[in-house]
Amino acid sequence: MNKKLPPLNALKAFDVAARHLNFTKAAEDLFVTQAAVSHQIKLLEEFLGVKLFHRRNRLLAFTEFGSQYYEEIRPLLEQIALVTDKIRLQNHRQILSISVPQTFGMHWLVPRLNDFHQKYPDIEVRLKGVDQDEGQLGKEIDVAIYYGLGNWQNLEAIPLGQARIVILASQAYLAENPIARPEDLEGKHLLHVGSHNKWKKMVQHLNLTNVDAESGSTFSHTFMALQAAMHQQGVAIANQILAQHEIEKGTVIEPFPTELYDEKAFYVVYPPQMANTEKVQHFIQWITQTMAECC
Repeated sequence: MNKKLPPLNALKAFDVAARHLNFTKAAEDLFVTQAAVSHQIKLLEEFLGVKLFHRRNRLLAFTEFGSQYYEEIRPLLEQIALVTDKIRLQNHRQILSISVPQTFGMHWLVPRLNDFHQKYPDIEVRLKGVDQDEGQLGKEIDVAIYYGLGNWQNLEAIPLGQARIVILASQAYLAENPIARPEDLEGKHLLHVGSHNKWKKMVQHLNLTNVDAESGSTFSHTFMALQAAMHQQGVAIANQILAQHEIEKGTVIEPFPTELYDEKAFYVVYPPQMANTEKVQHFIQWITQTMAECC
């Protein structure tokens, strides 16, 4: 298709003049002189071979051709403006790639991510669920959440706070298997994550002699153990941060409080070269503040 377009500056002047039906106001909108607007309209009329306006002192009125032309090009100009804004926004949008442990992502980060989107609408978040992927930091991954002691080489690590180890079960399970004090854990089916270590430490912390910390079922991820607890399969143990979403929903409850803290913690980590990257700093500021408020 090779059809000649009208002068674009003249088209823009016509659009603004048509909206105001006044050359003076059109000139103010376009930051040009009234004579410049009048000149552009004259160029467009010469191009079309028709009159677009009747001049009546300072006011304008459409001719029949002018009214028809404006009604037909107005939606086209609006569409051009929309597409232009879309491309400009895409050009300014930043992509933030985050690596997170699956349970942390599912049960803590994802439920709160909309707040980050609202605060930083120009940052597009891309999540990768993986426990730890140090080789990709600074390459495919901008920032990550790690769980550990904070001693990762060549990485900046900011702790997100120390969390309690909590004992959790569903309301239905507790109705049939009452637990009101530590001693009531005797004979209950224990749900472990990864190993028996957390239950062993909890049993020792509570000074329980009749609870077998190595009995029960073991799951590879906390969310699996929580699911088992929600389905009345036993009593789970978990880092409070990972269980916070289910606790808030009421799908699992803490039968009694404990004061045992996890020796490990969650950290937001990033390579030194990303330290001054705006999108990374926005995420760090948001997650540290949100973690402090909720947990």
